[in-house]
Amino acid sequence: MRPAPTTRAQYRAFSTLTTRWIDNDIYGHMNNAVHYQLFDTAVNGHLLEQGALDFRGGAGVFLVVETGCHYFSELAFPDLVTAGIKLRKLGTSSVTYEVGLFRGEAQSAAAQGHFVHVYVDRETRRPMPMTAALRAILERLL
Repeated sequence: MRPAPTTRAQYRAFSTLTTRWIDNDIYGHMNNAVHYQLFDTAVNGHLLEQGALDFRGGAGVFLVVETGCHYFSELAFPDLVTAGIKLRKLGTSSVTYEVGLFRGEAQSAAAQGHFVHVYVDRETRRPMPMTAALRAILERLL
């Protein structure tokens, strides 16, 4: 069943993202694959801002294992997009984010989806439990 668009009030953290000329496709709107890039940028940008991610030297890193998206209205360059982020589920080594993409000051999401990260050992790429500090940062998004 297709969900209804979410609203800004349903999210815990926000990131402002810019669109680029190259994001538009031949139909004059943002290509669907770009939505996933914005999800990735918003989530990882938030983790970096909060000190939860050291992608250059941390013992653990996050790998994306699943994404999905519902589209409600078009986004296009030169739109300014606000990504709302919240958690659907926080496990021992995985986290499911919900991300809403809002055009400008719109209150209803133009697109919304989910993004699943698994926390893995940098070397072995095997899942490992998140640290208490990392969990504390992520719990703020619940």
